[in-house]
This record gives sequence, structure tokens and C-alpha cells, in this order.
Amino acid sequence: MGSNKRYCIGIDTGGTYTDAVIVELDSGSVVTTAKSPTTHYDIQKGIQAVVEKVLAASNINPADIIRTCVSTTLATNALVENKGADVALFVIGFNQRLEVPAVAARFVPGGHTIKGEEVKPLGIQYIVDGVNELKNDVEAWAVCSSMAFINPIHELVAAKAVKLVSDAPVFCSHEASSRAGMKERASTACLNAQLLPVMQKFLSGIRNALSACGITGEVLVVRGDATAMHMQEALMHAASTIASGPAATALFGAKTTNTTDALILDVGGTTTDITLIKDGKPVVDTAGMSIGKWETHVEAVEMFTVGIGGDSLVQLAQGKPMQVGPARVTPICMTRDIPAPESWIGQGKISRCITMAPDLTPEIIKESALLTCLAEHGSMTPQALLKHLSIAEITFEQELTKLLHKQHIIEVGFTPTDALHVLEKLDIGDYTSALNAAQVLADIEGCTAKEFAERVITQAERIIEETVLRHLSKREIGGNLAGYLANREENKLLQISVSLNVPMIGIGAAAPYLLTNVAKRLNTTIAFPDHFAVGNALGSVFMAERNC
Repeated sequence: MGSNKRYCIGIDTGGTYTDAVIVELDSGSVVTTAKSPTTHYDIQKGIQAVVEKVLAASNINPADIIRTCVSTTLATNALVENKGADVALFVIGFNQRLEVPAVAARFVPGGHTIKGEEVKPLGIQYIVDGVNELKNDVEAWAVCSSMAFINPIHELVAAKAVKLVSDAPVFCSHEASSRAGMKERASTACLNAQLLPVMQKFLSGIRNALSACGITGEVLVVRGDATAMHMQEALMHAASTIASGPAATALFGAKTTNTTDALILDVGGTTTDITLIKDGKPVVDTAGMSIGKWETHVEAVEMFTVGIGGDSLVQLAQGKPMQVGPARVTPICMTRDIPAPESWIGQGKISRCITMAPDLTPEIIKESALLTCLAEHGSMTPQALLKHLSIAEITFEQELTKLLHKQHIIEVGFTPTDALHVLEKLDIGDYTSALNAAQVLADIEGCTAKEFAERVITQAERIIEETVLRHLSKREIGGNLAGYLANREENKLLQISVSLNVPMIGIGAAAPYLLTNVAKRLNTTIAFPDHFAVGNALGSVFMAERNC
């Protein structure tokens, strides 16, 4: 039997953790929160684990949960880490080179005028030949036809032709854009196609996890523009979820701050996402967001993302400064069943250890010589793995990238999370393994383990600070002062003081450790509101309040 109370679950799936929160809808009070590692090899497992945690902690009947609200940074992370699907684009009726996020592009005769009249018949054979040529090299298809936002018939026919020859998903530009701009529409279509497999896997995991837990209420997904969409719409408009996590970040900040304007920073495992609120509302870029160098027609909160987070890989190279990010790895302190880090960690290609994802079937392992080697010999560095396999380095790198993309292998390395363990600021993993790894790297740098850990955190802070300065100076001044301002203390002749005119709000479990000094250097205040560690999950619930 259900009770008279109604509840909502908010879920945020990030690159490292999946967070959940249960909110009692009538009072708006938070009942309980929980975290569970994101299981990339089986996304349902991590989602189901965190939902089971909040249900057990709250003792709430699943029948009383009438709504589930979801945000995610998986789409953003896939693009930052270059782990989206490989896409081929068919450009119809526009015989000019387009720089788009696709591994291949093919011109096809056809297209329409601004009045929707056919310019030329659609070149079906061009499409069939292109699919046959590329189908073994790509995982998704995009179609963009001239004036398809007026008359989409050529895109629709082209999509059907592709599906007759290939089982890979197809995305057409008219499904996401109703505005002129061939390059922007093509980029939008390609990004949607890139993210279709990511979202299919994620939404299937959400659906199956909720079903296993007996939750049957409606499911809403946070759009990048801080509005709600249903699950099927999220699948059809995968690119609209690119800023889903940052939108939830902005919603949390807008709801929990006492000021009308603020800078909201969400420190995740893979990225730090920065958004703005003005007059108590998220600032939305209605012209279309820029994703890396790609201009799109995807409306989203005004945001900037940098590839730095708790799980960013720390790399040393001889004669070069320490590098933190943008690559993401699993922290050494959070990994079991790998060799002791002091036996493998070092500079360059031995900064990482490769291990197999759990629960791989024997059939999957047999398909790859690299996986077979790991199964027989155990985890090892890329350098050692290459030596075992005795293959060309370029072939090895391609296989490694493919298996990482499929999440059949896991990369382990030293990260800011490990550094925080060495400094005894975090205690969620194995302190000893983090310390031993830090000692090896510290010996290379000529310092103590704690000094090395401090350098890692300082470098991460500097990257976040420079990102804030770069984007705010561009937004407010139009210039690019960031590089100079971030290193302003090193100038002996000129002293410049920089202050933000808005407060900062931190979100994410690592936020207090990576943002406090950033706020000090920018001469502003920073707040960490109640439940900041699961801020995006709570922000997704606030999204439903705004839209329902």
C-alpha cells in the first residue's frame, strides 16, 4: 500500500559517480541522498545500486515515487574524451567542404530551394555506395540536406536508404534544427549521431534500473536549456543532453543561493562545468551553443567546460611541465586488483595501467588479442602491453582506443583524487596505494610525496581559474586576457588585481578542495549549499518544479 505522500527521485549520472536524491514533493524537503560509482561497462548496475540505496535509507514504497528526474554529463564527457560514435555525414545539395565532427563526409545530389522546391532528384545511388564503402568504419550516420528545415523529404528518403544497407542509427538535421545555416545544421546532426549510442545505453540503463526497483512513474530528462523532456525525446535529440549536467548545476545554484547573480561551478570526475545565473535564473544561449570548435543550433545554458576533475590523469614528461587532464582515468586509490603502483608508474606511457573491465564474457575476450593478453598476464602499462603483443604502435593505439570506447578496458592512473588522499583531505579509497604512487612521481620531480600532491592540486586549481578568467573576460570585455591574468603574480613590473563581481557556488564532492583557493585568488566568496555533493541530482528535481 502507498502513502498519501508523493515523492520524486533525482538522478545525476556523471563520469565517476551516479548521485541520487529523494524529495518529498509537497514540502520540498530532501529525504535522503546517496552516491554510487558510475559503472560504464554496465550503466544499469550503478544506477540501480544508487536507487536501491536511497530506497533502503528512506524506507519509501516505490509506488509513492511519481516522478524520476534525470541529468547526466555522459554526453559532455563523451565529446570531451572523444568517446562518441564515429559518424559519417551525407551532405545533400551542398557541394562545398564543411568542417564538421565526422570521420567522413560524402556529397549527394539533391536538395531544395528556400520555397521547398526540389533542385535536383535525390542521388540514391550515391548514398547506397557511400554506406557500403563506410559501414565497417562508422557507428552512426548523419544526413543534412539543403533547406531541409523547409522541406525534409530528401533527408527522410536518405535515412530510409541508409537503413536498408546498415543497422547503425541515422540522424537527420531537420529533427533538431528549424533554422538556416548549413554548417551549424550539419554539426548539430553529426553531434546527435555521435551521441545516439551513448544515450541509448544510458536511457536503457535508467529504464531497466527503475523497473528492477519497482518504480513506474514518469521519467523526465534535463535538457541543456534547463527545461524537461521525456525519455523518448531525449533519445531523438541526444545533443540536447550535452549541457544536461550544467543545466542541472545552474538550476541547483539558482534555487539555493541568496543572491540573484552567481557563478556556479560543478567539479566532477571528468570535467568542471561552469554556468551563470542572472536575476535568479540560468542564463540560456538561444543562438545555439558552441561545443569545442563546432557551432550548433542546440539551445543550452551559457556554459564553459574544462577537462579537469577529480579523475583527471596526472602525467609527467621529461623536460615538460606536469600535465593534469583532460584525459580521465580511474584513480589508483579507487582501484583493486592491479599491480602495486610503485612497480609500474612513471613518466609518459607508464603513467597509466590498463586493466580489463569486470564481467566481460569469454566470447568478448577471445575477439581481441589485447584482451586475451590482459586475461593471461594481468594488468600492465601500455608500454608493457605493446611489448607483449609485438604489433605496430599505430595498430596498438587504434585497438586501445576502440576498447576504451567500448569500455572493455579501464585506464588507471594518478589523479587529483589520489593527491587529496595523500594530503589526507579525502578518505574514500586506499591511502597507501595513492601515497606509494605519489612517492615514485615525487622522486622524479625531486620533492616529497606531499609536496607533489600539493603541486597536483595547485595545477588543477590554476586550470579552473584560467578557464573562469578566459570565458568571463571574453564575455565581458571581448579580449583574451586569461593567460596573462592567471599568471599575474609572476610579472615583476606590473601588478594587476582581479576580482569577480559575483559570488561562486560550488557543487560536487571535490568542490571544497579545488575551488576554495580559486575563489580567494579571484577575490570573491564561495558557498557550498546543503547537499552540494549531489547538487546536480537535486537540480534535476528543481527542473521538474519549474516545468510542471
